[in-house]
Amino acid sequence: MHFFQDVTQVKFTALDHIFNVSSVFCEFSLPFLKNPVTIRWYGVIIAFGLTLAVLFGGRMAYKWKIDIYKMIDILIYGSLGGIIGARLYYVAFEWDYYAAHPGEIFQIWNGGLAIYGGLIAGLLCAFIVCLVEKINIPNLLDLCGMSFLIGQGIGRWGNFANQEAFGVNTELPWGMYSEKTRAYLAELVSSGSTIAVDPAKPVHPTFLYESLWCLLGFVILYIICKKARKFSGQIFLCYGIWYGVERTVVEGLRTDSLYIGNTGIRTSQLVSIVLVAVCAVLLVIFSVKYTLHPKPIEGVDVFPEIPLYRFKRKAADAEKAATRFTALADKAEATGDAKKAGALRKKAENQTALAEKNKLLAAEDDRKRAEKKAAKAAKKAGTKA
Repeated sequence: MHFFQDVTQVKFTALDHIFNVSSVFCEFSLPFLKNPVTIRWYGVIIAFGLTLAVLFGGRMAYKWKIDIYKMIDILIYGSLGGIIGARLYYVAFEWDYYAAHPGEIFQIWNGGLAIYGGLIAGLLCAFIVCLVEKINIPNLLDLCGMSFLIGQGIGRWGNFANQEAFGVNTELPWGMYSEKTRAYLAELVSSGSTIAVDPAKPVHPTFLYESLWCLLGFVILYIICKKARKFSGQIFLCYGIWYGVERTVVEGLRTDSLYIGNTGIRTSQLVSIVLVAVCAVLLVIFSVKYTLHPKPIEGVDVFPEIPLYRFKRKAADAEKAATRFTALADKAEATGDAKKAGALRKKAENQTALAEKNKLLAAEDDRKRAEKKAAKAAKKAGTKA
């Protein structure tokens, strides 16, 4: 078994250090196979990103009370659909090449997975599973939006291992240069490409831009989810805007973009612009709707960002505290500590009183909401008359 094969030296403009980057993790032979088995860093890194995304998604599914067995079905079918969709999307827009080299269509270890193809196919498969398994689709999308950013942020380093998915020349301190970037740009120039590049100069490490943007986006979306989530689907819409903006900009720097036919329109840029526009409009519409008419988020038992339910939440918390203090008081009595038991029962009584108070306030909130709803209905009926 041989490790870390196909090494290329990578240099960044502002750094004196030269990085030896291997594209092959290991290579070994099996007695029943004619050719050696090659495991590339590209696959290892994507698998690592997928693993972390799945672990995070599983944890969130548990918190949101989504059946873990149903989530496994979504993971299996969504992952398979995503891989197939990512490859088919790429092959479709590079059909002139693959029509002449059909044997390379299935060689995904050499790169050639389009993220939007993977997202579309993966989400389509997940949508079908949700319909069959009766899972809340908007909640699942929120969970996927955050998980996608983990997978994408880490998976992009597979492009670094392959020395691919980079941009045009740059004089910025983080400009990247290697023999593989030089060879690719030289071939691009000889092919008569309209993209002006110099093979001897550093390039934009666009994989790095997307990686950092996605990981930062995960942190931001997670904070929004914890502090300001008002409705199911909100986080996924934020994901669409966040990722779409980045891809629109970074795609313009890349030298390996897929184009729509013989036009100069980059496929990913167009898809990103549409994605941002659609998600932004939907986010505004639903944000206004759920601000005016808030309601609990299915699968989430706390929602402090919705003022209407603040008393219900406080009442539930107080009841839990009263139950806890009562149980502790019983234990204290069992051990003969009457003083401690008395103090704990007093706390339980206070929490019970607090719960009752908040229940009354919650009932008043419900009454006001019903009155507003009735007034609005009456006004609407009067307008129609």
